[in-house]
Amino acid sequence: MRRRFAKILATVGPASAAPENLRLLHDVGVDAFRLNFSHGSHDDHARSVAAIRAVEKDTGNSIAIVADMQGPKLRVGEFEGGQIILTYGEEVTLFLGKDGGKAGRIPMNHPEMFAVMEPGNQLKFDDGKLMVTILSNGGETMTARVDVPGVLKNKKGVNVLGATLPMSAMTTKDRKDMVFALSQEVDWIALSFVQTAQDVIDAREIIGDKAKIIVKVEKPSAVEDLDEILQHTDAVMVARGDLGVELPLEAVPVVQRQIIRAARALGKPVIVATHMLESMIDAPTPTRAEASDVATAIYQGADAVMLSAETAVGRHPATAVAIMDRIITAAENDPEFWNYFRSRPLPHDATGEDAISISVRSIAQIMACKAVLGYTLTGSTVQRISRERPPCRIVGLTPLRKTASQMALCWGVMPVVTRDPSNFDTMVEIAREVAKEKAGAGSGDKILISAGIPFGIAGTTNTLKVDILD
Repeated sequence: MRRRFAKILATVGPASAAPENLRLLHDVGVDAFRLNFSHGSHDDHARSVAAIRAVEKDTGNSIAIVADMQGPKLRVGEFEGGQIILTYGEEVTLFLGKDGGKAGRIPMNHPEMFAVMEPGNQLKFDDGKLMVTILSNGGETMTARVDVPGVLKNKKGVNVLGATLPMSAMTTKDRKDMVFALSQEVDWIALSFVQTAQDVIDAREIIGDKAKIIVKVEKPSAVEDLDEILQHTDAVMVARGDLGVELPLEAVPVVQRQIIRAARALGKPVIVATHMLESMIDAPTPTRAEASDVATAIYQGADAVMLSAETAVGRHPATAVAIMDRIITAAENDPEFWNYFRSRPLPHDATGEDAISISVRSIAQIMACKAVLGYTLTGSTVQRISRERPPCRIVGLTPLRKTASQMALCWGVMPVVTRDPSNFDTMVEIAREVAKEKAGAGSGDKILISAGIPFGIAGTTNTLKVDILD
């Protein structure tokens, strides 16, 4: 049983893809694994899925698998000699094409960019290392002034500032990758470079109910349309890498907090990602600033924090996970951590789920309950309980493997696959057994049990029982 409530999502890559490494990462703290479809083949990802499911079966612990789509990554074309030098104040020409670049001329095979860019808009290259400001747009060529100079190499990434591109968040590659990921029965699909709610609606047409959707917020247009996007997604990721390139640096912490609050108000899991323990790609310990960054995300109410290159290609993947586990645990052991949640009331709907979830938090606090055990088919009631941040373990009881794995990404939730009860007495009996075996409860401990009667029907949560273990 994890000592902490917030979850750890780790990226699979060359440093962690071996089955024994995935098992080690899970043992030291990973609750969910991210498969980055920007890299690796379908065969590589299929092997990772099989290895993760084997860890699930061997440990008896549900693990969430997130398939992260590449999205429409903009890139410059190719240069004669592989690179050019941009000097400060120089005027350069950007032209529509895949190659033929040379000094003063930058090829970009993205007609949608030429369709909307206006004077004053800016382009950043290579993760923000270089920047130009558009001076004029002739349709298939643009002139720009170099504001941040440097060496620009073949196929480096491009970020657009000040304009929304008329393009879908799903490329042809993404659609193929999505179909493949669904065939592997992944639990979550992460959408990259979402700009509007329509991008999520389009993805839902492909995904249906085969997986849940995570929207990665990494563009200013997504921040502007956040409320509408959150209505259509199942979870959200604060993807601070590209977001920090396209927004002013000082705006990123503010936006992070806004996204966490908005997502939690709706009861949708929120993940904070990118550069969390970045120095541990090479170093055996993080910087103090990185440790504070992880703790800040936890204090703000994030459901999960993510490791990217630290576990994908880093030299110390298991150590990075173990240190992140320690930082989260330390933050959650601070009394101020719980005071924050008590001081910020949430909006509630007039539903049985919300009535039960509010009661769970209050009863758990007053009676010092050891755990709350919620029966669920879809995970929705347990997710609403998680939103309330009760000060005890949340056990999600479900007969469905898929639901259990999806819940592994939710704050404080320990998913358990069990049989559906046929009557009230069986419901209590199963809950008692699981509380003792999985939640560390013992004789005299108080537990809460939430369920829907009649049993086996989604959306009928209407019962809450306080029980004292023998």
